[in-house]
Amino acid sequence: MPRITKIYTRTGDDGTTALGTTRRVPKDDLRVETYGTIDELNSMLGLALAHGLDEKLVGPLKTIQNELFHLGSDLAFPRDDERQVEVPRIEQRHVDGLELWIDELNEEVGPLKNFILPGGGQGAAALQVARAICRRAERVAVSLAREQQVNAYNLAYLNRLSDLLFVMGRYENKAKGIEEPLWDSRL
Repeated sequence: MPRITKIYTRTGDDGTTALGTTRRVPKDDLRVETYGTIDELNSMLGLALAHGLDEKLVGPLKTIQNELFHLGSDLAFPRDDERQVEVPRIEQRHVDGLELWIDELNEEVGPLKNFILPGGGQGAAALQVARAICRRAERVAVSLAREQQVNAYNLAYLNRLSDLLFVMGRYENKAKGIEEPLWDSRL
């Protein structure tokens, strides 16, 4: 586990940051934008958890928060720039785990009968914001993958995670006895 000894370094005052290696890139580099959006997603999951989600969601979300750190480190250490550092990476097993949770929760909430508006309870609404951030992270990661080598599991993970967050939002509303807000196409 890395040890952080100082919060500020002053090395980023010139608008650059170091990737996990020591190569410096502009702070608006697409790779930095990608893992920065994943950090934003992780922070939103922390906010969702702070809303007191149903206990069934807490364990999986804490696991996902750790996996998002894997994803961030995977992106911060480009494969063509690796040194002798063992970096946690997203693997097929992580994607499979998300699919299991999707299937389990989807069984409990049942099939969709209409489009659902983000909202309901505070926890469900926070999960829907996290879903939207996850979709943005996925779009940025796709852009990055067009320009640089990216672990293919990262893209699959983000795609599945956004689906899971949608289902978790539905589950949270159901668990709290809150009716799902439905889209009214006639308004």
